Amino acid sequence: MSGAVRGNGLPYKVAPMRWEDVPAVMAIEHRSFTLPWSDYTYRHEILENHHSHYSVVWRTDISASKRSNWWTRLRRKNGPGKLVGYGGFWLILDEAHISTIASHPDWRGRGIGEFLLVEMIEQGISLGASMITLEVRVSNTVAKNLYDKYGFVIVGRRPRYYRDNNEDADLMTVEHVNSPDYRERLKSFRAALDEQLRQNPLCNGRKTTA
Repeated sequence: MSGAVRGNGLPYKVAPMRWEDVPAVMAIEHRSFTLPWSDYTYRHEILENHHSHYSVVWRTDISASKRSNWWTRLRRKNGPGKLVGYGGFWLILDEAHISTIASHPDWRGRGIGEFLLVEMIEQGISLGASMITLEVRVSNTVAKNLYDKYGFVIVGRRPRYYRDNNEDADLMTVEHVNSPDYRERLKSFRAALDEQLRQNPLCNGRKTTA
């Protein structure tokens, strides 16, 4: 996966996942999932699977521009800030299937999951996707409400999909994401989300107990 760090002046930046990011990804993975993927799985996804597209979200350090040149060089080597989320999808023909999405437990409730979702939808569209699909636990109403906002509808169920407790998964799909109507709707949602992220005081370097 290629591409530059993206962010448009936001307190978060999105960049392609690198092998160097995997230790921080795994730290979030183990705190987010009862059956976490292995680091080998992520190595395969980002280095060997040509259908996969994985991204990470960095919380940027807004004071970095005031620091010394050696600090700036160190940041560029290790990343632009703190890794607070990641997500990925597989693109096969015109279908983008979101395989994972997670944010750091200490940074949840700040729009990072929605930020990732929009980024993946936009990237999928840019790569030729006309349909986005994903699985979600039937009990995860928070996630399903977010997906519903972006036009996903339940089209099926996968019985006992989650091996930790044999919970079913709802298969959700949004079609025609490359249509002018959907892209305009997505643009509107993105503008509102970007404004929310800019104005949220929790995103501006202030300490919080969240």
